[in-house]
Amino acid sequence: MSSLVRFAAASARYGHHEVLHHIDLTIGADALLGVVGPSGSGKTTLLRLLTGQLAPSKGSVDRVDGLRLAYVPQVETVNWSFPVTVAECVLMGRVRGRRLPWRSKAEQAMVDAMLDRLGIGGLGSRHIRELSGGQQQRVFLARALLGEPDLLVLDEPTSGVDVRTRHEILHLLADLNDDGLAIVLSTHDLNGIAAHLPRVVCLNRRVIADGPPLAVLTPRVLELTYGARMEVLEHAGMPVVVERWAADVIPMRRPAS
Repeated sequence: MSSLVRFAAASARYGHHEVLHHIDLTIGADALLGVVGPSGSGKTTLLRLLTGQLAPSKGSVDRVDGLRLAYVPQVETVNWSFPVTVAECVLMGRVRGRRLPWRSKAEQAMVDAMLDRLGIGGLGSRHIRELSGGQQQRVFLARALLGEPDLLVLDEPTSGVDVRTRHEILHLLADLNDDGLAIVLSTHDLNGIAAHLPRVVCLNRRVIADGPPLAVLTPRVLELTYGARMEVLEHAGMPVVVERWAADVIPMRRPAS
């Protein structure tokens, strides 16, 4: 499968502080890739390099000619008081082919179909601040998809939502990937990506490991990535990460006699 984006010894810095060092990474046209690492490890900076929002201080990030790329930011960075409805927000993603400042019937049909596809049909007239966290995430996903991208990049798409919604979002992304969309996302949800994503990159200023979950999510790799001991169990052929410190510092309570 051809590559869409290729990092070659790419580094990034803010001022004198180097955030990413010597990143070698290839994003293929069939990618479904999760980037994990602690806060401050450079995950968002990696996505900024990927999307072209930031130029590397060393090395290169090369994108295939004509690449259509869509970016979904963290929901915490969005101004939810902005006076816009769900349908209006989604239509903002329709840049190519727009001629009128208002919605045409064809565009309205596209928005309605996209909302239905993402499980939020009927919410088009609602204000975006009235939605749950999971619904808000789907709105921005719908906006990104309306631009018909080749590559979808998401920054912490499962942040701030409950376990069920996290799994629903990851299931949805896997379905979109099956339909031919390349996807890269950052996340703190180790067990969620282990269950849903075929490729994981562990990052802490540099790429610690890159590969399938069973090969990458190991105690040694996770300790190098997070600086803390973690146990990794295997269940139904998938790794399950357990933070050992919790078991070490929280004593077991004896049953009342």
